[in-house]
Amino acid sequence: MNMQSQLSFEEFRREVLNDYRLACISREVSLLGRREVLTGKAKFGIFGDGKEVAQIAMSKYFKPGDFRSGYYRDQTWAFATGVANVEQFFSQLYADPDLANDPFSAGRQMNSHFATPNIDMDGNWLPLTAQKNTAADMAPTAAQMPRALGLAYASKLFREVPELEGMTHLSHQGNEVCFATIGDASTSEGHFWETVNAAGVLQVPLCIFVWDDGYGISVPRKYQTTKGSISAALEGFRKGEQTNGLEIYNVKGWDYAGLCEVFEEGIRKARETHVPVLFHVEEITQPQGHSTSGSHERYKSKERLAWEKEFDCNSKMRQWILVNALADEGALQEVEAEAKVLAHEGRKRAWEKYIAPIRGQVQGLTAILKNLVEEGRVETELVQHTIQELAANREPLRRDILKSAAHILFRYPRDFSPVLNDLQLFYDNQLVTEKENYNSLLYATGANSALNVPEVPAEYAADAPVLNGYEVLNKYFDQLFTDNPLVFAFGEDVGKIGDVNQGFAGLQAKHGKVRISDTGIRELTIMGQGIGMALRGLRPIAEIQYLDYLLYGLQPLSDDVASLQYRTRGTQFCPIIVRTRGHRLEGIWHSGSPMGMIINSLRGFYVCVPRNMVQAAGMYNTLLRAHEPGIVIESLNGYRLKERMPENLNEFTVPMGVPEILHEGTDITIVSYGSTLRIIEEAIQTLSGLGVSCELIDVQTLLPFDTSHSILDSLKKTNRILFVDEDVPGGGTAYMFQQVMELQGGYRWLDVAPRTLSAQAHRPAYGSDGDYFSKPNVEDVVKVVMEMIRE
Repeated sequence: MNMQSQLSFEEFRREVLNDYRLACISREVSLLGRREVLTGKAKFGIFGDGKEVAQIAMSKYFKPGDFRSGYYRDQTWAFATGVANVEQFFSQLYADPDLANDPFSAGRQMNSHFATPNIDMDGNWLPLTAQKNTAADMAPTAAQMPRALGLAYASKLFREVPELEGMTHLSHQGNEVCFATIGDASTSEGHFWETVNAAGVLQVPLCIFVWDDGYGISVPRKYQTTKGSISAALEGFRKGEQTNGLEIYNVKGWDYAGLCEVFEEGIRKARETHVPVLFHVEEITQPQGHSTSGSHERYKSKERLAWEKEFDCNSKMRQWILVNALADEGALQEVEAEAKVLAHEGRKRAWEKYIAPIRGQVQGLTAILKNLVEEGRVETELVQHTIQELAANREPLRRDILKSAAHILFRYPRDFSPVLNDLQLFYDNQLVTEKENYNSLLYATGANSALNVPEVPAEYAADAPVLNGYEVLNKYFDQLFTDNPLVFAFGEDVGKIGDVNQGFAGLQAKHGKVRISDTGIRELTIMGQGIGMALRGLRPIAEIQYLDYLLYGLQPLSDDVASLQYRTRGTQFCPIIVRTRGHRLEGIWHSGSPMGMIINSLRGFYVCVPRNMVQAAGMYNTLLRAHEPGIVIESLNGYRLKERMPENLNEFTVPMGVPEILHEGTDITIVSYGSTLRIIEEAIQTLSGLGVSCELIDVQTLLPFDTSHSILDSLKKTNRILFVDEDVPGGGTAYMFQQVMELQGGYRWLDVAPRTLSAQAHRPAYGSDGDYFSKPNVEDVVKVVMEMIRE
């Protein structure tokens, strides 16, 4: 060999051995992790053993700026890209609540759920193109797929929209690829199929890696997939010369050289041409079975287990290295021994970091308990027993400490003794600490929080024009898209016809087919499209045409977006805005008001329920000035109501969680929102004629709800309260009832029993009579109020 060839070969050899070392480290981590669970140090474990070589090959082509949307078996990829290290992996396995130790979730997610920050605490986007990025992982099968579409679609927008060219901290001209990983069995989920179809239509740089180990837990592939092969089943999706679609590659999960070659070609094609690619990675093994909750020997034959041992990817790579004379047996044994040491050392450091503060808490509590014994005022035997239990617990949990303290405190009155007061203070301080560890950051704080957006009142000229509600929104969106290049709107019928209620009428022609675009009938991936875009610095307005169809897209909004800030402890944000419309219309599936479902499944969202379109515009303004997710539910029967146009339509804001008094009164407080307010306003006119003075309050947002307790102030004045909405009994009304009666302590100010007035338990019947008898009407409101007045 000449000198250049020798250097090139040596470099190649060194890279291969480094890859093998990493594969061995990751395998040892899996083995150690299972042991930690089975010995009780960790609660549950699920690992990536059997996928090491394929993920190392994949990581070679993952560049800064790229995004991953994966699942819980990608630990080797995380190690190979530098997104995670061994110590951090074990910190997450132990559920360490210190973000410095588990930077992905601070112990709030189980192992191998990775995440990278995207926005800083000052509300600035981080330089995403300078870092390797991953969306925060989830456990629900195939839930990573819808957002993967959006992460890839953002690259298309960055490449095609001229206004985005200068935003180099977010994209390098759309050259970023989204890497989506999924287990073969999970491709049976509708999430997968809808994503693949949408990616084929949109032509976006999405690379899907299907890890095929032949099973879905215990269910063989033949019961999962048509033709027993996801690549065969997808053959009709393959891109032709004159068609859209995706490229499909088949490769063996143990073939190191083949994996590197095929991944390089496919990923390069996706990056350059934005054609989506699917890699069907076959003959993957799972040496330890599905998870620590069971054994795969229960459902795999001896022949299958023998095959898995023979085709283990690490063993195959080892053979390949020896056959190609890249290293001898002795060198490989050194690599393997070093890998074990590195894995064990990482585990040990993680455990010490996790257990040290807990032991410190035990020492602090024990010292107080010993002082209690010396003081002699409490039951000495009880305290001594507690001290002994704490000392005997080799692996204490934080809860053990609090339970031990509470066990004593509950037996004695406050201020029983000076030392007991010290114990109470210890207990209270510890509760505050653990609340921060485990119950914080469901919503953002600081500059990222919608609650911190300054209120800007709407301003009206003396001769302010009066327009239909949809015309107000149309003018609002027109100016918004002119001023803010990061905003995009999309959904069914949003583009060409300007949405079914004309809020975007004529705006696609003005602002372009990419800024305001039509989609297929695919609510799930419309939400995923918005999620991925929002993670990459864009401000999507993703539309669900009717509120009734939110159910199709609810899963990623609930499992992913709503919990995102919480489960990453405030390091990753997804400021998607979901636009939809609902409440009163006519028909079972076009008049929905499932507010209880939304409130309870979307904690972490802002749920805005504007009564008119001016108010809706102010809510959009507020959300766009923060970095939190929100859903705006416009009133279906409000688009043709007349409204005055503010002069500062694109500047004024509606504060979140601040109710508005629409009608002042002294006899009864009526609380509602949205379209129902107009029913109540008509009822108030009748009630006024009957001598009843009603105070009507529009809550404006259900999440958050009345942060200043202004409803309580009204109740103190009227001493009667009625909650009204169009949800089923026990839905939105029960939520408002609980907020005011329990959290605000409203029960103290009641002269009569509080009431709720909701729709019927069934879906609304069709037609005007169906609406009247299915949902609260004017006469219902008058009747209930009069009953309360006479009580």
